[in-house]
Amino acid sequence: MNHFASLAEHPAIEKTDIFHDARLSLTPSVRLEEVRKRARKFRDMLMSRGQVTYFKALSLVNVPYPTRYAFFSVFNETTLVSPIIHITNRLFVIQFKSTDGLKTLLFSPSDIMANAETRFFKRFAGGFLTKLQGDELKPIKDVAQQLIAPLNLTVQEALQKIGLPPEKVDYISYDHLHTQDLRNWFGSHGSKPYFPNAKLLVMKQEWESARGLLPPQKDWYCPGGIDGVDPACVILLEDDVLLGEGVALVRTPGHTMGNHSLVVHTDQGLFVSSENGVAAECYAPENSGIAAIRQYAEKTGVEVILNGNTQESGLEQYISMVMEKEIAGPSKINPDFPNVFNSSQFSGYWMFPGIAPTFSFPDMEFGRLKV
Repeated sequence: MNHFASLAEHPAIEKTDIFHDARLSLTPSVRLEEVRKRARKFRDMLMSRGQVTYFKALSLVNVPYPTRYAFFSVFNETTLVSPIIHITNRLFVIQFKSTDGLKTLLFSPSDIMANAETRFFKRFAGGFLTKLQGDELKPIKDVAQQLIAPLNLTVQEALQKIGLPPEKVDYISYDHLHTQDLRNWFGSHGSKPYFPNAKLLVMKQEWESARGLLPPQKDWYCPGGIDGVDPACVILLEDDVLLGEGVALVRTPGHTMGNHSLVVHTDQGLFVSSENGVAAECYAPENSGIAAIRQYAEKTGVEVILNGNTQESGLEQYISMVMEKEIAGPSKINPDFPNVFNSSQFSGYWMFPGIAPTFSFPDMEFGRLKV
C-alpha cells in the first residue's frame, strides 16, 4: 500500500510558526487583530528575503459565476445590475531557488474540460446547452460554449507557450480543491500522469474534506476528482510553509476549512493569491467603483467582501482575507487596492452588462524561465 509523500523527504520545504495559535481566542475581534499583527510580521520577514526567479500569470478560461456568490453579503442587501458575472481562471507559474536547487511550482492549473463535470457548473451550463443535442448540433453547441465560457488557453497550451515541459514541474498546488479534477495531472489507478515528477501540495484538512463531502460541499467538488491518485504524489501540509526563496503557502481557512493562499515575492512586491475573494475591490470595498459595494462597506464597516459560494466558516474567511491583504500590501500598479492577485478574478463581459471591475491585474511576467 502506498503512503503519502513525507515532508521529511522534502527538506527544502520549511515550516513557519508565525501564525501558530493566532486564532485561538474565542473573541472574533481578538482573533482578527492577532492575525493582522502577525500578517504584518510575516510580510516584513518575506520582504527581507530574496525574490522568486520567475513568475508568470496566464489566463485560461472565463467562467460565468453568480453575482450573489461573488459579492455575497452585498447581494443580500441590495440588487446588483447583473445576476451573472465572469471570473477568469488563471494559472500561475513560479520558479524559485531552494536548498534543493531550482524548483518549479504551478498554482491553480485547472484541467478545464475535466473540471466541467463539477455538479454546480454542469447544472448551471445545462440551462444554456442541454437542449442542443445530436451530432448535427455540435457546431452550434461548441459556439455556444465558447460564447458563454470563452477558453483562452488550456494548461497544456499555456506550458507549450512558455516552453515548460511537464516533466520539469516539481510542485502543483491549489488554494482549495473546488472544481478540480486531478486525475489527468497525477494519474489515476495507475494511468500515466501528465506531470510525472510533480507533487501535490495540499492542506491535510482540504484533502480529508474532499474524501468525505457533505451535500452543501458536493456541488463544488468535481465528482471523483481525486479518486485513484497515488498518495505518493501528495504532500499533506498541516502548517504554513516556505517552499524556497520568495514563495510561501499560508493557511487561510474559511472559504473551505482547508484553504491556503500563495505568497510570492516579485519585482512588484508580494503577490497573494487565493479564491477567498474574486476581485481587487473585495479587498478594498471602500474604493470600489461599483456603488452597491462601496455603499455596503460604508454602511457596515466591512473591510472585505467574501466569495460566498460555500460558507464553511464566514468569520474565518473574513479574517483570512484581512490577513491576505495585510501580507500583500498596496499594489504598485494601483495603490487603492492590495496586491491580492485572485486565482479567479472578476472580469467584465459584454454578455453580462452593467457591472465591471474597478481594477484588475493583467497577466504579468517577471524574470526568465529556466528549463
